Amino acid sequence: MTLKRLILIFILTPIAVLLAVSALFGSWQEPQFQSRLELYQTNIALQAQAWQSEDSNDDNLQAVREAILGEQPLEGAIKQYQEARQSVQANLDKVNNKLAQLRSQPETTLTPPKPLPDVAPTIKTSRRGQQPLQQSLKQLEKLLAELDLRLGILQAQQGQKDTALKTWSALQQRSDINPEFGQTAAVLTGLWSNPPRLLPNAQEPIQKNLEGWFRSTALVQLYQLQQRQDALSAVKATQQEAATQAVIKLALIGTIPTLAALIGLILLILLFAQRLLKGKASLLAQNADVPWSTPWDGETVLQVFVVGFFFMGQIFVPLLISLLPIQRPVTDVRLQAFSVLVSYLLVASGALLVLYFSLKRFFPLPEFWFRFRFQDKWFLWGLGGYCTALPIVVVVSLINQQLWQGQGGSNPLLQLALESQDSVALGIFFSTAAIAAPFFEEILFRGFLLPSLTRYLPVWGSILVSSLLFAIAHLSLSEILPLTALGIVLGVVYTRSRNLLAPMLLHSLWNSGTLLSLFTLGSN
Repeated sequence: MTLKRLILIFILTPIAVLLAVSALFGSWQEPQFQSRLELYQTNIALQAQAWQSEDSNDDNLQAVREAILGEQPLEGAIKQYQEARQSVQANLDKVNNKLAQLRSQPETTLTPPKPLPDVAPTIKTSRRGQQPLQQSLKQLEKLLAELDLRLGILQAQQGQKDTALKTWSALQQRSDINPEFGQTAAVLTGLWSNPPRLLPNAQEPIQKNLEGWFRSTALVQLYQLQQRQDALSAVKATQQEAATQAVIKLALIGTIPTLAALIGLILLILLFAQRLLKGKASLLAQNADVPWSTPWDGETVLQVFVVGFFFMGQIFVPLLISLLPIQRPVTDVRLQAFSVLVSYLLVASGALLVLYFSLKRFFPLPEFWFRFRFQDKWFLWGLGGYCTALPIVVVVSLINQQLWQGQGGSNPLLQLALESQDSVALGIFFSTAAIAAPFFEEILFRGFLLPSLTRYLPVWGSILVSSLLFAIAHLSLSEILPLTALGIVLGVVYTRSRNLLAPMLLHSLWNSGTLLSLFTLGSN
């Protein structure tokens, strides 16, 4: 056995596996992005429920309103906020427990031989893990206070005034929050008390600490009590305008994916019916049992993924970027987006270079390897694959949410895209997610990994294994099941079409749809 093989198999591969497992378990305690996304959608639905058409007696418009919002939007919102509050409280308890454990550990001191600038030469090891936990603690406390303010308003609007007053009273008694939240809770308590109590400067904390439907609802209550008709008319007009926009947003993020999923469901039924009726002459059976001719062995696959993909993405590129003279943390959203794009391009370039030099000695490659054919049915395969992936991944995601209960981490790019309303930043995010990612990941996972596995496994087994590795490579436990399902559809599309353009299009449509939904939700 050569030295190169020994290092690859017994040193680099175990390190990569350990780091990947560590990253996956590290995501175990992180909240899922889906939970935050659901709250954004709930907030838009609350704004939309104030929408009224010019003809309030139009039954068709009322039916459309109920179809978009449901029959009882307030009750659904209360349930959503209660679940979110329970999740945040559970995370808060976990962080407090971890901090207590760190504080109980004996302090030992380390003296670095050459302290970095502005770093004290003595570091207390029992304190080193506390700073990120303290930051997480403050964020969770702030989020919990915001949820309580909003939950109280929902309860008051639903007629549960006593419950709302208890929610705000408990918030005022907490000593771990910003006093501004306590002041806002006091203002809201006064507005919904019987008899009401108007605190001085009540408008300021409402406008500062509440947003969207919650702010307009509180202001309507305030202006009604103050009998300020002009201000009341203005806020109601603004509320109606926001409600109209919210209805349009909900229609966009709900109608288009629903129609695509319905088309996908019909396609699935037709494809399976064709498979039963026509057997091996059906589209699903096309190339289903035809493996690739693979001249390299598993060592080459390990080399590409361990050295090219993992070490480039998790060690080399992050280390290279950390050495750049950039002020951190990066707060400008355009710089964040540009940093994500540059990092991704560096990782992709490094991995593709490793792939090229690993396969160079096997040139020319056998037929069907890394095949791009524009005069083909790749567009239909990609578009049809996207439609069929929607109902499959949605069902798997619903099951996944029940398993993880809001935990398991998510791709941090999703949060950046959701909260960014800068057109330049969004354009850069789109370039990363909808162009660079499909090109690179499809070449690596479908173009190289899946066909390589057919040397050892049947085609269907190669699809399953490559899909699972594709999901694990994203290093979030909560995303493994949905991404595996998506990977299976990508694999089926590629093996049947034998054209990399088809899964690239599917992947691009999927990421584009996600970004469009995030932009629409974040623009609330």
